Amino acid sequence: MFTGERVDTHLWRHGCCLIRGDSHFATPEVFEVLAQRRGIDCVFGLAGNAVLLRQAAPIMQEARGLHQQRTAQAQAHGERPPASSRVYEEFSYAAASWSQPWRVIVKAEVMAAGDNPRFVVTSLVAPTPQRVYEELYCARGNCENDIKAVKCDLHSDRTSATTFLANAMRLVLSCAAYILHHALRTHTLAHTPLATAQPSTLILTLFKVATQVKQYKDRILLHLPTSCPVKALLARVTALLAAVPVPALNTS
Repeated sequence: MFTGERVDTHLWRHGCCLIRGDSHFATPEVFEVLAQRRGIDCVFGLAGNAVLLRQAAPIMQEARGLHQQRTAQAQAHGERPPASSRVYEEFSYAAASWSQPWRVIVKAEVMAAGDNPRFVVTSLVAPTPQRVYEELYCARGNCENDIKAVKCDLHSDRTSATTFLANAMRLVLSCAAYILHHALRTHTLAHTPLATAQPSTLILTLFKVATQVKQYKDRILLHLPTSCPVKALLARVTALLAAVPVPALNTS
């Protein structure tokens, strides 16, 4: 799956689109298409092979030396040794099936369990190797988490209706639910323990609460249990939501 930042027609006409993906997308066909497009950059994972490992060998040796040095310093000061040490570098690389060389970023990581080299191929020129890997490529995981939340927590995969329009409507409703969830987290729940919670956590914490409902002519009262752990948070949420102005209906 291609995952990028916000993409719309304005970006296509005037800006840049960043396409991110795992190593399955680092194929000659994809590179051929990207090479012919202006305003589109890519960051893909790249499976290691004998050639890449050979080119990364000096960088891995540097990472091993750094890790040994940091481990010795930690032991001398009576501290825990570092979990890992990383060195970032880059080189030009072209697989036999590629029509041109591309910039390859190597993350030379050494851990207690051994070496852990990782490779990324990109069309970006300006960002440093560390920034390409940590800020641009690894951010792909955040997009995958958002997709997982829509699928698993808000059930966007429940498309078992017999018509396309019905399934499309179910998907739209799941996406709309996620937009509401995102707005609730970033605005109403800002600076609370639930500001970064997944939809399933919000549902179990705020929505699925045992409540006694009393309906009157002019109002509805919700009586929470005295031991409700989120009583104060619910009071804050309802107060903030009640302060949101209701949009005027257009009856013309």
